Amino acid sequence: MTLSRAFLLFGSDESEPTVQRLQAGQLSVDLVGGNLRTIRFAGREVLRGISFLVRDRDWGTCEAALDGVQIEEVADRATVRYTARFAAPDGAILWCNATIALDLQSVTFAADFTPDRAFETARAGFVVLHPVVGVAGRPIVVEHGDGMIERAVFPDFIEPWQPFKNISAITHEAMPGVIAECRMTGDVFEMEDQRNWTDGSYKTYVRPLALPWPYMLKAGETLRQSICLTIAQSAPPVAADGRTGKAIEISLADLSRTLPEIGLGLRPEDLSEELRHADLVMELGARHLVCHFDPGAGHGVEALSGFRRVAQASGAKVTLECFLPCRQPLDEELKAVAAEVEKADLTLSSIAVSPSVDRQSTPPGSAWPDCPPLEAVYAAAQRTFPGLPLGGGMFSYFTELNRKRVPPEPLSYLTHCTNPIVHAADDLSVMQTFEALRHVTRSVRAIYGDRPYRIGPSTIAMRQNPYGSATKDNPLGRRIAMANRDPRHNALFGAAWTLAYAATVADAGLEVLTLSALCGPFGLIAAAGEPLEEGGKRPLFHVLKWLGELSGRVCVSVETSAPDALVGVGAVTVGGRTVLLANISAETQVVTFGELCKSKLTILDENRMREWSGEPRAIDLPGESVRLPAYAVARVEIPR
Repeated sequence: MTLSRAFLLFGSDESEPTVQRLQAGQLSVDLVGGNLRTIRFAGREVLRGISFLVRDRDWGTCEAALDGVQIEEVADRATVRYTARFAAPDGAILWCNATIALDLQSVTFAADFTPDRAFETARAGFVVLHPVVGVAGRPIVVEHGDGMIERAVFPDFIEPWQPFKNISAITHEAMPGVIAECRMTGDVFEMEDQRNWTDGSYKTYVRPLALPWPYMLKAGETLRQSICLTIAQSAPPVAADGRTGKAIEISLADLSRTLPEIGLGLRPEDLSEELRHADLVMELGARHLVCHFDPGAGHGVEALSGFRRVAQASGAKVTLECFLPCRQPLDEELKAVAAEVEKADLTLSSIAVSPSVDRQSTPPGSAWPDCPPLEAVYAAAQRTFPGLPLGGGMFSYFTELNRKRVPPEPLSYLTHCTNPIVHAADDLSVMQTFEALRHVTRSVRAIYGDRPYRIGPSTIAMRQNPYGSATKDNPLGRRIAMANRDPRHNALFGAAWTLAYAATVADAGLEVLTLSALCGPFGLIAAAGEPLEEGGKRPLFHVLKWLGELSGRVCVSVETSAPDALVGVGAVTVGGRTVLLANISAETQVVTFGELCKSKLTILDENRMREWSGEPRAIDLPGESVRLPAYAVARVEIPR
């Protein structure tokens, strides 16, 4: 069967929404699915997006069905009008009439929306995204609903709670000589630091989280909201340096840190497949198995025995990721776990424990659930498993760790996960999460210092939903926020995302990095209908194998002249240096190596996928520059 290019890149033939660029002089916007993103002035990003969004009761996105879209472009003006239909899971419909107006100095987005019957929602209204790059730590002026003016800065380290509330306007310097004011009407707006979830943005949204949610919109009642961005110039703007046609340059520098060891997740529901493919753990070079264990979900000796068999076949160390129901005395619950571990004859290298209630997020303004103090949880774990390294933190995301900071003194290491599709699942947003991920590790280090630190399992698909009752099923393999399966994990996009993740956290001094499970929807092995034959290795297998070969070695920092398109990481080896590169863009990138041209090159790209015949092979670097197609990954072996 001949696979399409889209299937090789994304694991799906689904097309992303069409992007239409609207321009008025130096001000431009991208119209995508009725919303605006990448709002630029003089080629520089001023806002990341303005969107009218509707969330269901579990914070899932209700997709907009657009009708009657009219676009008028006259001279230095553009106007867009349309009607949108949002359907709730129970069938209720929210109708929205939207108007977007663009001129030389402003963008206005207004919406009138009316439900046909009582409409249950966690949020309905506008969301404004300010970018992170060039904005974090910079001055901001906030006008509040009572007219008070607050002069402050965008948070540098990630703020756990809303940095600004009751907002009517936000003003910041978009670039020297250019001031951007974003004014909001129709509801009470507040800002959250979306870097908590690795979104590359600060998000300003309607309806304070301190108010009850989900809530009901009344049948037949029309509400109106609007956003107006205004640009003011005090000096001619410095146009952004376009990279069209330019080769990307790289520079290398040895660091004092070493690269982390690679982990793999194991899940009881995938154990039959995991036992069949246990030999791949050793082939991959993974040194840790992060084994999910939840007594409240019925996990017991059978799951632990399966983990033992995979560990014995691979020689990898076992970390038990253990949830505690906290319904009985802590010592009793932990002794029950210890007895089952002993009965399964499972040798642990470490155990990480977390109260089950901490898998769910406690948003601002909500009541914290009953939970024993974490000091008591950790003390009971130390009594039950004396001498065994103890991990703590959150098995969910950095957001929860930032909001419920754990006492580090009893812990041998800290741990948390991340997920890139909590709020948005389009390709660009997923790759932009690396802008925020570097702030996550910076913030962890600012809070906890040099304490040993592990991340994962972190994958594109969401393994649990801390913000609702469940993750979203995705049987059609689409790009869906909060989905428990994501087709891109199976294709080149997933390989590039995995390498970019490792490159982004390389300077954080991690002990262990886990970016895949062994099997299942988060795993290394292809299922029916994927780009490879069933049972074959997904492209990210090769990326993780390359990373496994470099683990424990001195890290080589890889700086590129276009970090939004090309990222990399390397290590010092016996023969010289090995550098791994990922094209995280949809365009072919030309990379120049200069004096590094006498090297061996291995590329995993769409051509290699189409001609698949096993392991990718190294060739002599064909010159001082190389073309890396969309979402390609490459390994460059540089001799001394």
